[in-house]
Amino acid sequence: MLVIRGVVPVVPTPFHPDESIDFESFRKVVDWIAGSNLAGMCLPAYGSEFYKLSDIERDELVAAAIEVCGGRVPVIAQANHTSTRLASQLARRYEAMGADAVSVAIPRQFGASTYDILKHCETIASAVACPVLVQDFNPGGSAIDAEFVVELSNRCDNFQFVKFEDPMMIDKILSIRDQLDGRVAILEGWGGLYMLEGISAGIVGVMPGAAIADLLGKVFSVADSGDSVAAYELFGSLLPFINFMFQDFEMFLWIEKRTLVRRGLIKSETVRALTRTPSSSVVAHVDHLIDQIERIRVSQNLGQ
Repeated sequence: MLVIRGVVPVVPTPFHPDESIDFESFRKVVDWIAGSNLAGMCLPAYGSEFYKLSDIERDELVAAAIEVCGGRVPVIAQANHTSTRLASQLARRYEAMGADAVSVAIPRQFGASTYDILKHCETIASAVACPVLVQDFNPGGSAIDAEFVVELSNRCDNFQFVKFEDPMMIDKILSIRDQLDGRVAILEGWGGLYMLEGISAGIVGVMPGAAIADLLGKVFSVADSGDSVAAYELFGSLLPFINFMFQDFEMFLWIEKRTLVRRGLIKSETVRALTRTPSSSVVAHVDHLIDQIERIRVSQNLGQ
């Protein structure tokens, strides 16, 4: 059984200015994550721009991540597709490549009923033997509730993780915890915005972007040790950065990459088009926020 406790960042896809993948930078980010006392990594997910990648590019990224990681932390490969058949094929392929687990995000498919979504997830989980994580990422509102998680767990023994990103999720987390007694471990997403409340409710981890994953890892470990005052103080200093970047998802991708460029982990802040071009005032404010993040990182004795 795969055990996760801590921060599991989504690995971004670095691009050259011509939008081709910068594998040198990608490998550098993967190596940094694997060596930064984090709990794992996930790709190619929304934060990896999976929806702008070809199947070949996705395979190449997963293979490179598994190779560079070398077993130091778990690699969760996300098999996203609106086609259940094709998502199942991706899941089988990633498992065969050596991924420690596969993940699937609830498709943004208009008109799909709860039964349809349940069948989609069950089919994918049944296609593999490795642990499966289901991500409920739906900007229009949560797509799955506690009863969904319980039912999928009853149908699929390898459904071991669920990632929630919706506000007011704590009652759902508590209900799942009480009904399943840890059979399905819960992670929080959306940049870690709800992580402190989630930790007190029993989540096992956070799955944010990579840019401040080390700082969020520090927050998690401090909160996990029981020092809530220090955890809230550090987390509060990160909120201006988190809140600003999540005003728009394409802007989140750009801010992630601009921060990683500043840290010397990637070479270009290029986000594949179609995307959102920031104004000069946004660039100036983001640079101010990144300056603040770097000062916090120094104060916490964190390296690159």
